[in-house]
Amino acid sequence: MSTDKINQDNINKALWNACDTFRGTISADTYKDFILTMLFLKYISDVWQDHYDGYKAEYGDEPELIEEMMKNERFVLPSSASFYSLYEKRHEPGNGERIDQALHAIEEANGTKLKDAGKSVFQDISFNTDKLGEEKQKNTILRHLLEDFAKEDLNLKPSRVGTLDVIGNAYEYLIKNFAASGGQKAGEFYTPPEVSDLIAELLDPQPGDDICDPACGSASLLMKCGSKVRKKHDSKEYALYGQEAIGSTWSLAKMNMFLHGEDNHKIEWGDTIRNPKLLDQNGNLKLFDIVTANPPFSLDKWGHDEAANDPFSRFRRGVPPKTKGDYAFILHMIETLKPTTGRMGVVVPHGVLFRGSSEGKIRKQLIDENLLDAVIGLPEKLFYGTGIPAAILVFKKQKTKEEVLFIDASREFKAGKNQNLLTEANISKIVDTFRSCENVDKYAYVATLDEIKENDYNLNIPRYVDTFEEEEEIDLMAVRAEREKLKAQLNELEGEMDKYLKELGYGA
Repeated sequence: MSTDKINQDNINKALWNACDTFRGTISADTYKDFILTMLFLKYISDVWQDHYDGYKAEYGDEPELIEEMMKNERFVLPSSASFYSLYEKRHEPGNGERIDQALHAIEEANGTKLKDAGKSVFQDISFNTDKLGEEKQKNTILRHLLEDFAKEDLNLKPSRVGTLDVIGNAYEYLIKNFAASGGQKAGEFYTPPEVSDLIAELLDPQPGDDICDPACGSASLLMKCGSKVRKKHDSKEYALYGQEAIGSTWSLAKMNMFLHGEDNHKIEWGDTIRNPKLLDQNGNLKLFDIVTANPPFSLDKWGHDEAANDPFSRFRRGVPPKTKGDYAFILHMIETLKPTTGRMGVVVPHGVLFRGSSEGKIRKQLIDENLLDAVIGLPEKLFYGTGIPAAILVFKKQKTKEEVLFIDASREFKAGKNQNLLTEANISKIVDTFRSCENVDKYAYVATLDEIKENDYNLNIPRYVDTFEEEEEIDLMAVRAEREKLKAQLNELEGEMDKYLKELGYGA
């Protein structure tokens, strides 16, 4: 095999081409789990083989010694569970069953790294499924998949690829592309990277912070916060926590963490509102320095019936409406903030800013407690699965000023074919404005709590940020003069035309 270095684009292209094996047979929402899981299996197999070959070159053919050295790896890979073992048997019947058995063996060999509270990462992912057709067709499809990943472009050995980030980036690339084509379900597992980047900049994670996303999806937003600590402070002193309700998406988050080298994490599986799993040793909600999320917009059937008797008193400020769970997530997140360092960023639909009834009462309470720090309006068509514009609400414990910053960034974006994007300049403008907390004409306004009360606690951004552009005043005398000039030119042209017509014999 070649040891030539390859770049990110080559890996991404090869992975996306591997999806052709499934296209036309099953939907992207289904085959994304197969592709992402196979990438995980291929990567750990390549790392294992690369390190084994390295020890063999250094110590010679000493299987027992090498086996002892391999015990220091981040993970254990049983020989029968290696990608290469599966590839060698690809022409034999039973590919689906063999892949499932390999994944199970990897889970069992790695203890808690690929399990949480008894749930295994691959529990909801089965290659031996009727979704791939009858046995013969399924076996052929999986043979093609193994052959796709065996191609030289997807030789993911560290000696060839280089940094671990290349693999993590490839994983994110796939998730993003699946989200872009995933329709309504896309937002369930992925937050656009530009939005994650913006939120992480606003919350400014520090070394030592405990960071939580209670609706973490594939954990892209959570890991972006961790990445900020590493890049800005050259520190890995932070811990990541998350909870995800959908089993297969929880699996993606666990694999995503592993491929990014994020070992200091705890991702729980379960419904955050009905059954929060991130608890302290006394059974109370665990508290965090940073809490951030892009929860499902206006979730129906979020757990309204149980909310009044919530054992954690998360809804003491009021119970959100039965068909809109936005404030259920907001209230949960508020309750999990540390009392002094706690800060929070949450993505919400605009209705959260102004809807009345129980939501209006909750909003009033949060503002009266001086917890709300900023309201940032985003452009439309940023999020996968919905074209509606959203907003980011920033909350802080221990605020010193009784004011709220409003930013209208709805017109600041780069237009895409199907999806709008936030550019680096757009993000920098929002972050700089947030940090300076000053009025900016037609862009930002610092409102006092009294002003918000005068507006009946309505947070609709146009009430505070005036973006009205006056039309340029028209000089009617100049328009009249221009009109007279054009009339004179027209008369001159008509005279010339009459002259030519007469010369041609068409004159009267």
